[in-house]
Amino acid sequence: MVNLIWVFLTVIGIVFAMFNGTMDQVNEAIFKGGKEAVTISFGLISVLVFWLGLMKIAEKAGLLEKLGNLFKPIVSRLFPEVPHDHPAMGYMLSNMMANMFGLGNAATPLGIKAMEQLKVLNGNSDTASRSMITFLAINTSSITLIPTTVIAIMMTYGSSSPTSIVGPTLITTIISAIGGILIDRFFYYRRKRKG
Repeated sequence: MVNLIWVFLTVIGIVFAMFNGTMDQVNEAIFKGGKEAVTISFGLISVLVFWLGLMKIAEKAGLLEKLGNLFKPIVSRLFPEVPHDHPAMGYMLSNMMANMFGLGNAATPLGIKAMEQLKVLNGNSDTASRSMITFLAINTSSITLIPTTVIAIMMTYGSSSPTSIVGPTLITTIISAIGGILIDRFFYYRRKRKG
């Protein structure tokens, strides 16, 4: 559906430019945007490769497993319906660790796998379970220690201090994560009282 919306907007823009006499500006924007996309992609690739490499080293050294075990008691309290040894728990912890290190691109497949496993726990129902809703809230508002993607973009555009975003990002993501969990719990207990 989103693809259709983008195609529709593009066609409208081109038709409007044809009738308005601004096709030369549209062509310039297309080529300039393409060039910027490639530049940003190369900047992101280098940073993501570096951090994904570090994550792989941390995984092989057992650091991610230790971090996962450290956060397991907290995650178990957030997801009481998920058994400790279920694959969903592992995928959720891995997703949260990847998000903490600002690796949203690496976290996405882990989040999808976690949702698939949570759906299995939910009896493959089309209605989201409590755990699925909670995971979505936490995943959307996840705490980020190192916003690697933003740092890479700032470096690509020549920022004099690309890491200045680390402190504000940490504060805002902690607030958003707490807010997400509180809102999730508020609506869960409200629905429970009504039911």
